[in-house]
Amino acid sequence: MAKKPAKLIKADTDVSVEAQPQYKVEYREIQPYGTLKKLPIALEDNARAQSVATLNQVLADTMTIRDMYKKHHWQMSGATFYQLHLLLDKHYEEQAALVDLVAERIMALGGISIAMSHDVAEMTTIPRPPRGREDVPTQLARLLEAHEIILRQAHEGAEAADESGDDGTNDLLVSNIIRTHEPQVWFLAEHLAATELVRSDK
Repeated sequence: MAKKPAKLIKADTDVSVEAQPQYKVEYREIQPYGTLKKLPIALEDNARAQSVATLNQVLADTMTIRDMYKKHHWQMSGATFYQLHLLLDKHYEEQAALVDLVAERIMALGGISIAMSHDVAEMTTIPRPPRGREDVPTQLARLLEAHEIILRQAHEGAEAADESGDDGTNDLLVSNIIRTHEPQVWFLAEHLAATELVRSDK
């Protein structure tokens, strides 16, 4: 028995305006990157601008180290695969949380946070790893280098924020960035100690 052709449903021109999504819009930017909107947060414009610039650099590098953690999590190998696979994913999640905190602080200061991968690639100061898989010492050394870059930015940025009276940015850089990165450095660096699992001497 032949199937009946499916009934075509035509777009109804009588659909009410309220029901029809207006998806054809003219794209427009409402705040250019690098500008500040006025907010009653008791901080001078120059202090806010300085903090926004610092935080956007920290944000670009935090997004980069976050993604490096996921790359190395996927590409981990060797005898310590399981432990490092889990550790790197834990650090990835912690860095992802920092991304959100930093971006929201930038917006709270009246600035614009970077968000797109191509902007991150242009701004980051962390050296780019190859697409291919590297050995474990290289993976960990790359992450440690990235941590040091961000920690240096955080220390300098916290000091500048303190001097300008931006206590919120100072607190974020010290309480969140520095206090997350330092233990992550410790956990990674200890994997590169030349301690043997079994001693050969009796």
